[in-house]
Amino acid sequence: MRSLVIFILVLFQFSSCVTKQKEKAESFKISLGKVPLSAKFENDSISIWGGSLIKGGDNLYHMYYSRWKKGKTSTWVVDSEIAHAVSKSPFGPFKFMDVALPIRGAELWDGLCTHNPTIHKFGDRYYLYYMGNTGDGKPVITKEGKTKLNMVHRNNQRIGVAIADNPNGPWERFDTPLIDVSPNEDALDALLANNPSVAQKPDGTYLMVYKAVGKKTSGVFGGPVVHCVATSNSPTGPFVKYDKPVFQAKGNEFPAEDPFIWYQDGKFRAIVKDMNGAFTDAGRALVLFDSEDGFDWHLAKDPLLSTLQIEWEDGTTQKVTHLERPQLYLEDGMPVALLCAANMHDENGSVYSCNVQIPIKNNKD
Repeated sequence: MRSLVIFILVLFQFSSCVTKQKEKAESFKISLGKVPLSAKFENDSISIWGGSLIKGGDNLYHMYYSRWKKGKTSTWVVDSEIAHAVSKSPFGPFKFMDVALPIRGAELWDGLCTHNPTIHKFGDRYYLYYMGNTGDGKPVITKEGKTKLNMVHRNNQRIGVAIADNPNGPWERFDTPLIDVSPNEDALDALLANNPSVAQKPDGTYLMVYKAVGKKTSGVFGGPVVHCVATSNSPTGPFVKYDKPVFQAKGNEFPAEDPFIWYQDGKFRAIVKDMNGAFTDAGRALVLFDSEDGFDWHLAKDPLLSTLQIEWEDGTTQKVTHLERPQLYLEDGMPVALLCAANMHDENGSVYSCNVQIPIKNNKD
């Protein structure tokens, strides 16, 4: 009889624990705090885009970001390079240190452009995932003096990873992409692959979500634009592709962009840029998704994370034209800061890009 009572108590405690874990997973929430004025990384002559953050053994915070010459928005596809800056705080101020992944020759798949980094530490090594491309190296300028995308560079986008023992480098790069386009003309990524996001799964393997463009839509831009899932036993691959697109919206060929994925409170989580209000009534915004297995993603219970505005610590609210490339900085698996690329207007009305580091107030009710 006593054994039966003990068994029932243990079963009750286990059931209660599972219920609490499930409730925690279902009530997951991220709330953004007000942004310190130091938490805006900008430059007078350089466009700064994206930004991914990690803390090194030197107790400094290392940011990797895309940069190119200011003033020509579409030249990033030709001119972008991944640079490296450091700070004593995840909220800046950040100081430029070096170019982590510089130009290395048009003959290489990533030889003329590196862009949209995301940094991770797995084991004792640092892994810098990114997009690279090559082409003729020439920006396309119209008769009116405006820039357009160089479509050779745009369609040569592939995914790579660089490895280092120290966040200061040196970075080991590879002569072939980590994710190349699929040879099948009907594949989701038949035309290009870019913008990787990577998370380690509870079983120690690796999950990647990346943006892809197929060839089902005629024309040089291709389409549709989708997001794909791939898995690997190693952070350096090979990655096995899953042929079902994620973050889809019925009747919308390009609903989402720039997912950042991680694992927390029993589920995979993602912050995604809603391109045009496909997932909420807020229009272009940052929204949350979750997944039990990393393959099937669903809009979170409380999906809206941020609209196109920044709340500064001095009490002002700033409207921005873009707030995207979300990247979380996590400590012990918990979100501390949300890094975003932002487009703002200067005192002359000109648009410029920078990175903002937004504090996370809490991540649960």
